[in-house]
Amino acid sequence: MTSSASSVVSARNLCLTYDTNDGPVHALSNVDLDVRKGDFVSFIGPSGCGKTTFLRVIADLERKSSGDITVNGMSPEDARKARAYGYVFQAAALYPWRTIEKNIALPLEIMGYDKAEQAKRIAQTLELVNLSGFEKKFPWQLSGGMQQRASIARALAFDADLLLMDEPFGALDEIVRDHLNEQLLKLWKRTNKTICFVTHSIPEAVYLSTKIVVMSPRPGRVTDIIESTLPTERPLGIRETPEFLEIAHRVREGLRAGHSYEE
Repeated sequence: MTSSASSVVSARNLCLTYDTNDGPVHALSNVDLDVRKGDFVSFIGPSGCGKTTFLRVIADLERKSSGDITVNGMSPEDARKARAYGYVFQAAALYPWRTIEKNIALPLEIMGYDKAEQAKRIAQTLELVNLSGFEKKFPWQLSGGMQQRASIARALAFDADLLLMDEPFGALDEIVRDHLNEQLLKLWKRTNKTICFVTHSIPEAVYLSTKIVVMSPRPGRVTDIIESTLPTERPLGIRETPEFLEIAHRVREGLRAGHSYEE
């Protein structure tokens, strides 16, 4: 398998099939994709299209049936063991009995960082997500948006180059979501991370991404890969511009073309 030296994630003919009592379910079919260093790649498509499954394959939470995939030039298993990525789930998944700083410290504790280094990294990541001053709070004392920011801080704490985000803002209201989209873009620019981001929202995908991967359901496959032409600086108002609306239209058309409405 060949992949670009700058590819953080490289997939070729990637397939994943689940065996069920009702027969095989083809979750991913012949996915070819390169995610380059520094990319912000959004995966969009209807439920059942394999967006989250692909993220889980990258993270070694699911195993491919055939094809090839590398993460930082390694197998997903080796990348997981090397702590090559941080993962942000749909729910914040914070431990309610741990303070915010103790939640962020958890992966650092597991990886054996000393107390001084833990404190330094906790302070740095809290500042990155604008939660400085909330380290002694418990998750239940924070809003949903703040909890998700704490979850992002935890994923950033051990400084992996790759951030995997599975629809982290999907349960939040539109105002909070817009605010966190802005903050996430600023965070991405400051840290130079590579981000793979799952969403159901066309505006969110277009606003955040350097590349948008459109997927279709059963079997989950890539139907379009859209390189964004938007500038690096993206105030929320950019969503009213013709260039933004043109990209959103292409995403919408790709979703329509790939979706069967006959079921």
